[in-house]
Amino acid sequence: MDMDIAHRDYLQVTLHTILGVATLLLCVLAELFIFAFRCRTALYLVPMAALLLFNRRFRRRAAAATDDDIGLVDFSCLKPPRRLRLPVAGLLEHLRLIGCFDDGSVEFMAKVIEASGMGNETYFPPSLHYIPPAATHADAVQEARALFFPTLDDLFAKTGVPPSRVGALVVNCSGFCPAPSLAAIIANRYRMRADVRTFNLSGMGCAAGVAGVDVARRLLLTHSGAISYAVVVSAEIVTVGWYSGKDQGKLLLNCYFRTGCSAALLTSSGTAAPVKYRLASLTRTNQIANDRSYRSGYREEDDEGITGFTLGQGVGRMVSELLRAHLVTLSLSILPWRQKLRYVLALLLSSRRRLTGDNNNNKLARTAVPPLPDFREAADHFCLPSSGRPMIWRLGQGLGLGEREMEAALMTFHRFGNQSAASLWYQLAYLEAKGRVRAGDTVWQLGIGSGLKANSLVWERVAGHEDEGERELGPWKDCIHKYPVKGT
Repeated sequence: MDMDIAHRDYLQVTLHTILGVATLLLCVLAELFIFAFRCRTALYLVPMAALLLFNRRFRRRAAAATDDDIGLVDFSCLKPPRRLRLPVAGLLEHLRLIGCFDDGSVEFMAKVIEASGMGNETYFPPSLHYIPPAATHADAVQEARALFFPTLDDLFAKTGVPPSRVGALVVNCSGFCPAPSLAAIIANRYRMRADVRTFNLSGMGCAAGVAGVDVARRLLLTHSGAISYAVVVSAEIVTVGWYSGKDQGKLLLNCYFRTGCSAALLTSSGTAAPVKYRLASLTRTNQIANDRSYRSGYREEDDEGITGFTLGQGVGRMVSELLRAHLVTLSLSILPWRQKLRYVLALLLSSRRRLTGDNNNNKLARTAVPPLPDFREAADHFCLPSSGRPMIWRLGQGLGLGEREMEAALMTFHRFGNQSAASLWYQLAYLEAKGRVRAGDTVWQLGIGSGLKANSLVWERVAGHEDEGERELGPWKDCIHKYPVKGT
């Protein structure tokens, strides 16, 4: 049966490709005909309009057969125990006492943490509270269990779906890949069924959560009869990510990354389970084939043989190029038509100015940056990479967002730090705890990871969940009233 589905999907893709190429050729021939016979300028818009209409119809049919069939039943985020809390002042004192850092390294990390906008309520795993830190394999496995099990217990309890009904399990954790795998640890703990599909993603950075949802989505669509539910777990094992050397380029992860975990339960439209969100769009872009992009972030040993993660030179420029390519693809599916037309006109006018600029302003015209569409019309709420206040502000302003749109990312980093791919779910939990997500609203989750890669999810809130009594507070329980914190 799987082979029949694969053949059917292949034939459908081939047919759509042939139709797309044929339509494009007809439009090009029509444009050449209009140009050759010097017809009215307005006629140039006819082939383009036909191409846009075909593209819209094709994307609608493709969405109807894929993303519209996937729903998010619910999700859970871990709130670590209070005893693991490590205030900034306590962390800096801890760094001085453990003996592996010189004064220059401690001073550097103190400046980075102070500028990052991190608060005093973030958490470290038990292994890093010791002097010296106990960053062993056994400690990392213990941290994984302490992250996964409470988060999944909460997810199964709030959804009412038992682990025995889960047909697919996807776990993403960049820096720790034990044997048996992290997915196997979870499947063993919950005694999942013998035919559960387990996947373990590693080395993919903060964009791995979207990749995990993509894997679960494809499994639910391909094996719709056998798999009703899929769980995606996102976490970062900070124990093995800890760097104890003196290379300042590798000390940044010590400054930003903190303990956290999320778990999301997905289902297809074939089940009777009520869903909280509908998957409206999933877009993945990478520049892995570009050597500069590939080397922009990597894990390696320093001169003393100590392993750490390094951000390469020019990473900001490479991220900008990646986002530009990613947003062009994403905007085709999430921007309203009026904004698409406005953006196309702005691009045409910008190109015309560059081509017809006078001699005195030729250099300025060539270097003019093309305008960006207004992404505030594409989504109602935004979850951005949680990489510290300066990076969040730079990215948000580049997307044309205001402080309110960046609030979830800024406050999540202030309260919990960077939790890699799980941070996007803590931000969605923040928006829910504030009561901002209403029926029909869309939420855009953007993740950027090593490689480089940029991945996006767009969720649409389903009616029937906004008036169900007490507001869902999740990990923000007992503290949501303190936020937003001014000056972060």
